[in-house]
Amino acid sequence: MIRKLALSGSIFMVMSIMAALFMVAEADARAGGSRSSGSRGSRSYSRPASPSTAPSPYQAAPQQARPVSPSPFQQPQPAGGGFLRSMAGGVVGGMLGGMLFRSMGFGGGGMGGGIGGGGIGIFDILLLAGIAYLIYRFVKAKRHAADQDGDSSYSSQSAPYDITPQPVLMSTRDDLERGLSNIRQMDAGFDEDRFTDQVMDIFFKIQSAWMSRDLSPVASLLSDDMRRTFQEDIDRLLREKKVNRLENIAVRSVEISEAWQEQGQDYITSLIYANLLDYTTDDATGQVVSGSKSDPVKFEEFWTFTRSIGSGTWKLSGIDQK
Repeated sequence: MIRKLALSGSIFMVMSIMAALFMVAEADARAGGSRSSGSRGSRSYSRPASPSTAPSPYQAAPQQARPVSPSPFQQPQPAGGGFLRSMAGGVVGGMLGGMLFRSMGFGGGGMGGGIGGGGIGIFDILLLAGIAYLIYRFVKAKRHAADQDGDSSYSSQSAPYDITPQPVLMSTRDDLERGLSNIRQMDAGFDEDRFTDQVMDIFFKIQSAWMSRDLSPVASLLSDDMRRTFQEDIDRLLREKKVNRLENIAVRSVEISEAWQEQGQDYITSLIYANLLDYTTDDATGQVVSGSKSDPVKFEEFWTFTRSIGSGTWKLSGIDQK
């Protein structure tokens, strides 16, 4: 009985989590469904690069890795604890031998001898204890120093170079500039500002067509993959008799992040930062079934556009979430 209750509880928990995830997915139901889809050519399986910004002057020139030289004081210690430890051992050994000989009667009534002139006296015991304590402190100090030297040696071996962070933005910026330069070579009239304005227009047109559940006005602006993806989502809304409403759309910025050419196609990826009211209503009642009519949704998405090299209409070929 207990096992059945535990199993039922687990099933209920899994179903609750799935329902919550489904509600979250439904809440942001704008064109693309707040998920990644479509194609970016050979870059489809890599994350889009964020737009490059001018690097700090302190990061403009890459720093060379510098070998970390070991400290001249971190010399390996000889086995056995070194000369001082050997000397201390010899002194103690000599004293123990002397005490032993006196206890056996070979020595005269030495200093601190025991009662009757034989055995180890109280002074000998105290002296031996003091020397033993000094040796203990000496050995402990040497062991601690050796441990620190070992840690330093390990650090030098595991990280032999002092690595200065490299200016990653420079490589991204170089790749972007090279891609844009290649596009301009085949299209002398290409202008970045005009392109970002065009991206903003396409964004509004696609969102409008999505809300009206009719892609025909923007068919020429979509690649085959994106049109198929959008149409599948629209067909689902139609079957469920729902409409996704997008209001108060405000595009904050559009920035080109990547540009390249491959297989006879130009590709440009732009980062779109926008906010809007995104909610879904029931066709029959008009009641809100997901999302909010009052709380705007902010989002950043990478939209990739493609066309034949040098000419043709830019078409949306992929959407990636930031």
